[in-house]
Amino acid sequence: MSKNSRIALLSTLLLSAATLSSSAQQAPAPENPNFKIYRATTEKINDLVHTKLDVRFDYKKRYLYGKEWVTLKPHQYPTDSLRLDAKGMDIKTVAVVKAGKNTPLKFTYDSLSLAIKLDKVYRNSENYTIYIDYTSKPDELKAQGSAAISDAKGLYFINPDSASKNKPVQVWTQGETESSSAWFPTIDKPNQKTTEEIYMTVPSKYVTLSNGKLVSQKNNGNGTRTDYWKMDLPHSPYLFMMAVGNFKIYKDTWRGKEVNYYLEPKYAPYAKTIFGYTPEAMEFYSKTLGVDYPWNKYAQIVVRDYVSGAMENTTATLHGEYVQGTPRQFLDRYYNTSQGESTVVHELFHQWFGDYVTAESWSNLTVNESFADFSETLWAEHKYGKDEGDAHIAGDRRQYLGSADAAAKNLLRFHYNDKEDVFDVVTYQKGGAILYMLRNYLGNEAFYKGLNIYLKTNGLKNGEAQQLRLALEEASGKDLNWFFNQWYYNSGHPILNINYNWDAATKTQSIYLQQTQTGNAFVLPMAVDIYVGGKKERHMVWMRNKADTLTFKLAAKPELVNVDGDKALLVRKTDNKTAAEFVYQYNNAPLYLDRYEAVAYAEAQAPENADARKILIAALKDKYYGIQIKAIKALKLTNDDLRNAAQPVLISLAQTDKNNLVKAAALNALASLKASGNSNLFKQALSSQSYAVQAAALSGLGQIDPAASLATAKTLEKDSEGELAQTILGIYAANGTDAEWPYVNRKFQEAEAQGQFTVMRSYAAYVGRLQSSQYAQEGIEQIRAVGVRYKQYGVAPTLITLLENIKAQRTKLNDEASAKAVDAAIKQLQ
Repeated sequence: MSKNSRIALLSTLLLSAATLSSSAQQAPAPENPNFKIYRATTEKINDLVHTKLDVRFDYKKRYLYGKEWVTLKPHQYPTDSLRLDAKGMDIKTVAVVKAGKNTPLKFTYDSLSLAIKLDKVYRNSENYTIYIDYTSKPDELKAQGSAAISDAKGLYFINPDSASKNKPVQVWTQGETESSSAWFPTIDKPNQKTTEEIYMTVPSKYVTLSNGKLVSQKNNGNGTRTDYWKMDLPHSPYLFMMAVGNFKIYKDTWRGKEVNYYLEPKYAPYAKTIFGYTPEAMEFYSKTLGVDYPWNKYAQIVVRDYVSGAMENTTATLHGEYVQGTPRQFLDRYYNTSQGESTVVHELFHQWFGDYVTAESWSNLTVNESFADFSETLWAEHKYGKDEGDAHIAGDRRQYLGSADAAAKNLLRFHYNDKEDVFDVVTYQKGGAILYMLRNYLGNEAFYKGLNIYLKTNGLKNGEAQQLRLALEEASGKDLNWFFNQWYYNSGHPILNINYNWDAATKTQSIYLQQTQTGNAFVLPMAVDIYVGGKKERHMVWMRNKADTLTFKLAAKPELVNVDGDKALLVRKTDNKTAAEFVYQYNNAPLYLDRYEAVAYAEAQAPENADARKILIAALKDKYYGIQIKAIKALKLTNDDLRNAAQPVLISLAQTDKNNLVKAAALNALASLKASGNSNLFKQALSSQSYAVQAAALSGLGQIDPAASLATAKTLEKDSEGELAQTILGIYAANGTDAEWPYVNRKFQEAEAQGQFTVMRSYAAYVGRLQSSQYAQEGIEQIRAVGVRYKQYGVAPTLITLLENIKAQRTKLNDEASAKAVDAAIKQLQ
C-alpha cells in the first residue's frame, strides 16, 4: 500500500484544517483501553489451500453473486469446525464437496463471521473443500474506514448507473487490511496463503484484470463474457484483486514475462510515459535482491475514486488517478516533487516484500511497508543519482520527526487501537529511515545478502522482524540485537545537541555530544569527518551514553567538523556550528544533506548575516534542483544586499534553467517584487510548455496588472492542468464573474484535497457574490461535499464559518434558495 496518499494526504488535510481554522484548543483524549490489548498473531486452526471463485456483477443493485469452492486443511490439531470471515453477505448454501457432490452443512452466520460444522473430524493430513453460494452487498455493509483508507467495503462499483457523464463505469476491489472478506468468504488474515482461480462474468465490452494469468475467455452469447484467471502460487487473501471496466492495455515485457498497463482510453497513448520504466525497475530490484521477480506477470491499472494511494495486489497493482498524466504534465514531474513514480516503484517492491514474503501479522507490518518505503530511495539513487536518493530519505526523516505523536509508537506494535492505525509515519517513513541506517552500518554487500537470505528462507510464506534480524546477522556476522531492540522494539529517536571547542594551546578539537530525549540513550555508530587544510579525515566512533566527549589531536584548527558524515542517522539534531563553518560545509562537504543543512541555517540567519547570504546565493546554482528551490524560497528580497545579489541570478534561472520547477520558483520570487520591469519576462514565460512555469508567469503578471492577468487566463483556459489550473482558478475566484464559474467549479471538483483547501477561502467568497442562484447552490454543494469527505480531519468548523459568510452574502442578494442550501449543508457538517 502506498504511503503517498495514505500518509501525505492525511498530513495535507490536517495542515489544511489548521491553516483554515483558528487555533482551537482541544482537551487531551482519554486513555484508550484498546492500547492495553496485546495483538497476538492470529492462531491457525485451519489453513487455506486453494480458493476457486465464480462471480458476476449486478450493476443496478451493486451486488456480486458468487459461488466459491474453498479447499482447506487443519493446521496441526484435528478439528470438526471452520470459521470464515464473510462481511455483510447473504449466505445461501454451505456444503462439503465429496466425489463431485455437495452435502449441505450446518452453519451460523452473524453478518461478519461464518461458523461451519464440518461433516467429520479432519486431521492435518486431509484436505477438504467447502462450497458456498453467496451474495456480496458492499454498499449495504457498514464498514469502518480510517485515516489511512477512507473506506473498507472491499468491492467498489464506480458510476454503475452511468449517472455521471464524465466518469467511466468500473468495478474494482481493495483487500487490505481485511476487506477481501467483503466479497468472498475466507480466512482474512495475512498469515494465510492460498492459490486462486477466478471466473469473472462481465459485460462483453469491458476488460478484466485479476491475479496471475488470464487462461481463457468465453463469449456467452448474451452480451457477457467469462474470463478465467488463475494464480498458481499461494498468496494472502488481502492481495486478491479484480478490476472491470473500459481499459486499454499497453503490452510490455520483462525477460519474456508479460508487463501490462491498463489505462482509460484518454491516457492510453501515454502509457509508456506513465509506466514505461517498470521493466527497468523490475530488473534493478531483481539484481539488487538476488531474487528474480517471483511471479508470472506484472500488471498495473489506474482506476477512478480509489480509496487510498495504490495497492500491491499480487501481479496486479491498482493505482489511483494521480499517477497518470499527459506528456505536458510530466514536464513538471520530478522524482521528489510528485508522487507517481515513487508510488509505482514502491508497489513493485512489495511484490517481494509483502507479497512473496508477507508480514505474519499487522503488528509486523514493517517487513512489508518499511521496505517498500526504502525501495523508493533505492530507485532514486539508481535512476537519478545520490542527491535524489538522499533528498528522498531526508524527506522521510523530516515527515516522521514532524509528526506530533509518532515518537511514542514502536515500529513493532503489539498494542494498538485498530490495525489500520499501524499504517502511519512510523511504519513507512521511520521504518524506511531505519533500513537506510542499517544499510549504512552493515555496508551494501552484507545488507543485500541479508535481504536475499530473508527472501529465500521465507519465500511464499510469512515473515517478521526477528527473521529479518537473523538473516542480516547470518549475512554480516554481526550481532544486531542492540539495533533491533532500540529501533524496532522501542519508540522514539535521539535528540542530539552538538557543541565544539578548539584548544589552540594543545591543538585539540573537542566535540560534545548530548542526547536530550527522555529515556535511555541510543547507541549510535557514526562517522565524524574532520576537515583540516582542505583535506578530510574520517573517524568511526560510537556514542553509547547520553553524553559523550570526543577529542582529536590535529595539526591545525579544522575548517569543519562534520558529525554523522554519512548523514545516515535518524536524529533530531541541533548542530551549533558557526556561520563560517556552514559556508565551508556548503562548499566542501559532499552530500545533499550537508548542503541542505547549510541552506536551512542560512534561511534562519539571512538576510542580515553576510555568510548566510553567501550560502543562499551559491545555492541558487546548486547541482540539485531541490536545493535550488529551497534557496529560492528562503530569499527575503526586501533586503537590498540580498535582492541585488539574487535578482540577476533569478532572472537567469527563470530564462535558462533546465528544471521547470526551478524556473517557476524563480519567477514566483521575482513576482514578489511587483516590479513592472519584469513584465516582459513573465509574458515570455507564458509561452512555456510547462504548466508550472506558465502558472508562475501568470501569477507574476497578476501582481503587476490584475486586469491583464484575468484576460490572459482566458486564453490559457483550454489547456490548463496542475499548477496552471490552480492559478487560473485562484484568479477567477478572486476577480471573476459568473462567466468564469463553469471553469472554476469544474477545476475545483477535479482538484486534489490540497488544491481545494488552498483556494477554499477565495472560492467561498466567489460563491457568495455570484449573480446566479443556480451557480451559488452548485458551489455550496461542493463545499458541503468536501466538508463531509474530510470531516474526520477537523475541517468542518471552518467550512461552516465560510458557509455562514456565504449565507449572509446570498441573503443580501435576496437569494432565499441558496440561503436554504447553506442551512442544509451546515446541518450535515454539524
